[in-house]
Amino acid sequence: MSQADFIASDGAFIAYRVDGPENAPVVVLSNSLGTTMNMWSEQVRSLAADFRVVRYDSRGHGRSSVPRGNYSMSRLGMDVFELMKSLEVQKYSFCGISLGGMVGQWLGVHAPERLDGLVLCNTSAFMGPASWETRMQAVRKGGMKSIAEAVLDRWFTQEFRQKEPATIAKMLDTFLTIDPEGYSGCCAAIRDMDQRGSVAAITAPCLVIAGSDDHATPPDHSEFLANSIPSARLETLSTAHLSNVEKSQEFTHVLQDFLTGYRVRSARLANYNGRH
Repeated sequence: MSQADFIASDGAFIAYRVDGPENAPVVVLSNSLGTTMNMWSEQVRSLAADFRVVRYDSRGHGRSSVPRGNYSMSRLGMDVFELMKSLEVQKYSFCGISLGGMVGQWLGVHAPERLDGLVLCNTSAFMGPASWETRMQAVRKGGMKSIAEAVLDRWFTQEFRQKEPATIAKMLDTFLTIDPEGYSGCCAAIRDMDQRGSVAAITAPCLVIAGSDDHATPPDHSEFLANSIPSARLETLSTAHLSNVEKSQEFTHVLQDFLTGYRVRSARLANYNGRH
């Protein structure tokens, strides 16, 4: 395991961590709005046996820099592109949830040569500007606590909140540590994003994971992605927005099955082509 910071081309520090065997295939995990790389802890426990796992704090979150002003989806995507280039990783799989899935869409369109596979979880190609300006103003004026309860209601079902109070407390504690400026900067990237016209160009093998009770990025947003991306297939879990936390074991199984499956199919195809 190694933990470090990378300096992006605009001077921002991006905190990241690497787990797993040095020569194993690489998978990148990208966090949601209002969380940190630690949200992937349950997945890393399983993935790191067979994969080199790179996770990072999106700019404005965790240990990463908090540049003032609005961010863009292209800047968030370039953070990943530049980080992996600095690590001298030519090819990798990418799994992002919510905001991380939006970054994944950008990479699928703008850096297809880098992606072995793409997993888009509880995310959307377009959310519209309606509520984002209000949310940005709320956290800049009243801090993260002012929207915390509403966010938890979107993140998890009531059943999970009642059953797992320790997990909810941990996620809330992390949310309250996020800098309002960084949170708002990422909100602006989502507000200004519209990738509906570009995702059809994604060529990487793709898995879309939806939550049946996700009111933040409803199932029809995932269905749009699965129907628009030629290589995509859709899996729906009985969760709200943070499916990797609420149904961690089921999520991890689906993710591992996809990551292992397409690599096996690719190896078989390469072997077949080598003999013919």
